[in-house]
Amino acid sequence: MSLINTQVQPFKATAFHNGEFIEVTEQSLQGKWSVLIFMPAAFTFNCPTEIEDAANNYAEFQKAGAEVYIVTTDTHFSHKVWHETSPAVGKAKFPLIGDPTHQLTNAFGVHIAEEGLALRGTFVINPEGVIKTLEIHSNEIARDVSETLRKLKAAQYTAANPGQVCPAKWKEGEATLAPSLDLVGKI
Repeated sequence: MSLINTQVQPFKATAFHNGEFIEVTEQSLQGKWSVLIFMPAAFTFNCPTEIEDAANNYAEFQKAGAEVYIVTTDTHFSHKVWHETSPAVGKAKFPLIGDPTHQLTNAFGVHIAEEGLALRGTFVINPEGVIKTLEIHSNEIARDVSETLRKLKAAQYTAANPGQVCPAKWKEGEATLAPSLDLVGKI
């Protein structure tokens, strides 16, 4: 069963954020757009490159009214040390959530039971806590966060403009489509 258009289930986790440990729950995601980016584990090879990419694009996510959350199966203590020792991870100004109990990785369908790690999963969640986009892929393939930002903006646009759809490679400000019988076979 797909998680698209389903409500984020209740959860409670601890994150390292701006020098402090904070609690993050499903309520933390309410009232604003959220992007959850699951990664296998701290202190791996591809994960710091993705965090740095997210950090380099963080101002754009904030400008779009969204918060970014990184989730790994490590503890929040590991995230503190990771943030302090990795130049790439040290750029993160968003919460780094620890999920050592695998509550989140299981709830979002990205848990690798044999390894105790997460697949690379990306979820865009609307202000009501409903999952609008998801992408899950194998761990050897790092993501491009600018594509996540594009998907966030498309989800925001369609939420604000019911009856409109964003065509392939749509970017903010470009034309959208209003599905109708007249368009069938004309595109």
